[in-house]
Amino acid sequence: MNNKPAFNNKKFKNEFIVSVALLILVLFLLTRFLNYVELRSGFSFNDPILNLFEPVDLTWFTFGIIYLSIIVAVILFFRNYEIFLLAVQSYTIMVLFRITAMYLLPLDPPVKMIPLTDPFVEFFGTGQLLTKDLFFSGHTATMFLLFLITEIKSVKYLFLISTILIGLFVLLQHVHYSIDVFSAPFFSYCSYKIAFIIRKKVSVS
Repeated sequence: MNNKPAFNNKKFKNEFIVSVALLILVLFLLTRFLNYVELRSGFSFNDPILNLFEPVDLTWFTFGIIYLSIIVAVILFFRNYEIFLLAVQSYTIMVLFRITAMYLLPLDPPVKMIPLTDPFVEFFGTGQLLTKDLFFSGHTATMFLLFLITEIKSVKYLFLISTILIGLFVLLQHVHYSIDVFSAPFFSYCSYKIAFIIRKKVSVS
């Protein structure tokens, strides 16, 4: 798809630049906030679902699916800057939801958790091992967000399957409580709808 018409629109171009800059700023704040969360005391609770099985390390499978999905999504979204902008704004809102949720509900990780080392977050952070970035699952939420935004049906179904797998993997590894995973799609959907409404209002104004 030809993206020139979108960038010939000065208002769209300015919104695009501001949105990308805001995403970068929010991600920077997230990495600093996660380091603050690690130093804060929280509480843990008895999760009946996690009690059903012992944890297993699925780190490489988890990030293999996540990063492959993100690469595919970026390639697809860049074909249409309107969709790419929707993705940027949706993800920014979702990250803000995560920061707010983690601030309001300080949690300690599940007792038997096997740490899930995210190379992206570790690289842009301080290198500190992150174990308290809980409620809600950002990885599951991100995958479901890709599912919501993608318009190609075949890829959309693949992202849905990937969402289910990532949610299952982080539970099997005891990285998150079950409520973290079950609530993630809700926050993704809210972020998507808010961004969609913003895009709709901006496009008609």
